[in-house]
Amino acid sequence: MEVTGKVKVVNPEQQVSASFKKRELVVTTDEQYPQHILIEFTQDKCDLLSSYKQGEAVKVSINLRGREWVNPQGETRYFNSIQGWRIERLAPEGPAQTPPVPAAEAFAPATNLNEDEPDDLPF
Repeated sequence: MEVTGKVKVVNPEQQVSASFKKRELVVTTDEQYPQHILIEFTQDKCDLLSSYKQGEAVKVSINLRGREWVNPQGETRYFNSIQGWRIERLAPEGPAQTPPVPAAEAFAPATNLNEDEPDDLPF
């Protein structure tokens, strides 16, 4: 799965335990109702975020993760996380590049126009 949008936050790396580290990225989607999506990068994937800055347009490849936890009272809870495994910059969106239209004087006037000829166009 993929998430596209603009980088809102790149948090510093967190050393969770002696053998586990993570880094969080927040991407704001570009939709009618923008969403702020928290994506975790773990272990060796933390370094992927080093060159990204706030405001950059990105596409992030993600996996959804879920886990079950039973609290001390015996209640079962479920948690979801979004784990990133690849990130790439998107080309900045600028005005559409359309070829220029030649000026009207670049076209030669029609010389063989016959007003009496029937118009067979369907519109």
